[in-house]
Amino acid sequence: MEHPPEVFSAKSTYWLTRFMILRLLGFVYFFAYLSLAQQLRPLFGEKGLTPAWLFLSRVESETGSFSRAFLALPSLFWFGHSDALMTVLAWAGVGLSGAVLGGFANGLLLMILWLLYLSFVPLGQDWYGYGWEIQLLETGFLSIFLVPFLDGRPFPKTPPPVQVIWLFRWLIFRIMLGSGLIKWRGDPCWRDLTCLRYHYETQPLPNPLSPYFHFMPLWFHKAGVLYNFGVELVCPWLMVWGRRLCVLAGCLMAVFQGILILSGNLSFLNWLTLVPILSCFDDRFWLRFLPRLLVEKAGIAAYRSQASPPPPKAAWALVAVVALLSVNPVLNLVSPSQAMNTSFDPLHLVNTYGAFGSVGKERLQLVMEGTSDQVLTKETVWKAYDFKCQPGDLYRRPCFCAPYQYRLDWQVWFAAMSGPSQYPWIFNLVWKLLHNDPGALCLLAGNPFPDEAPSYVRIRLFRYQFAPLSHPNGQWWERTELGLWLPPLSTGDPRFQRIMMDEGWL
Repeated sequence: MEHPPEVFSAKSTYWLTRFMILRLLGFVYFFAYLSLAQQLRPLFGEKGLTPAWLFLSRVESETGSFSRAFLALPSLFWFGHSDALMTVLAWAGVGLSGAVLGGFANGLLLMILWLLYLSFVPLGQDWYGYGWEIQLLETGFLSIFLVPFLDGRPFPKTPPPVQVIWLFRWLIFRIMLGSGLIKWRGDPCWRDLTCLRYHYETQPLPNPLSPYFHFMPLWFHKAGVLYNFGVELVCPWLMVWGRRLCVLAGCLMAVFQGILILSGNLSFLNWLTLVPILSCFDDRFWLRFLPRLLVEKAGIAAYRSQASPPPPKAAWALVAVVALLSVNPVLNLVSPSQAMNTSFDPLHLVNTYGAFGSVGKERLQLVMEGTSDQVLTKETVWKAYDFKCQPGDLYRRPCFCAPYQYRLDWQVWFAAMSGPSQYPWIFNLVWKLLHNDPGALCLLAGNPFPDEAPSYVRIRLFRYQFAPLSHPNGQWWERTELGLWLPPLSTGDPRFQRIMMDEGWL
């Protein structure tokens, strides 16, 4: 019998590549479902900030019928969306993704994970309006065709379909190129190489390493932008020019994602982007890095499959579907009015991507405060609510949370750049805080009113900046007040009550 690792020496095979893709995908699915299971009730549950039942009824009313609504937003939860059902299925997703991470993955299991997440995303509304949600759906759909439908072993009898590996490369091609083009066409600071002077401070959720990146010299930031453009605008083309350049492109893109993981909390985006990047590497690449026992098992499976039948017709059918659905994403890429993170089909099978087409030059931050005073005066004492990971307390260290995502924190970052009318859920959040609602409070880092609900809640707007490294007072942040973002509200305010009724929350 041929020595197992020698099976990989003659031509490009992808047994180990498939193994690595599926383990990393299971890791991403795990954190996506864990975030969902722990936050769905207070966000879009029956008594959440944006209830799913209210959203679905509005969609059905706007489309004119149940069937049209279902086709516009495909979801299993059109047939039932109780908190109990959604919670059970979300935790089922955690368990199934753990099985994929642990080494068991077949087409059936991956189809269930994809279908469940497809069903949850529209219910999530603004909380799930991020590019990585549709990217996970596209990645998860491709993975269904990477493995046998029933055989869930880490190294099944059937070899990985090369067509699916190339479709993963097509996915990372669009992700990288779309991100590079949206930057080049967008904010001028990308073209003058200065965007990274601001990004580490103004990104949604900085981590403890972000200040160190921020205070690097200007040449470092300019070199970072050049590397960014090299990875996103050049590397995608290297993938089609032979194995060595494909491996080189994969290494450069993987290092880039690693830097992004170290420098901020971008949910599971960068981990997810690594999944199709792994398709740049064949088994010969992995021989140098993976444990000998794992390589031996893959080699044995590859040797025994040499007499296997040709790749399943499903892989070719998938190629045809992806090719057809790629027309609009390609047209979007070449368009001067390129859209970012957009789907062109309701199942999100082939999408267009991009990130940080514009970069904020200052960090605007919302600070929610409450008081127990029944009458507001200049002497009124206000106590701040801290978010899980958003800056607030000047002495609190930025958090590490990725690949987990605190979804309220992300939406608060967006809201600070606009006004309350653009984010009406903020009124429901304030109403719930005025009642010490346990669901709303679990989205925050603590409750400054543990004994009795506050009488008033307000939101102030600040400009936050990183404090100098090794600040003598131990501060991580400095801030300047810009004014009231939302004036003090109480449950007895008739205007406040009218807003709550108009939105359907009362």
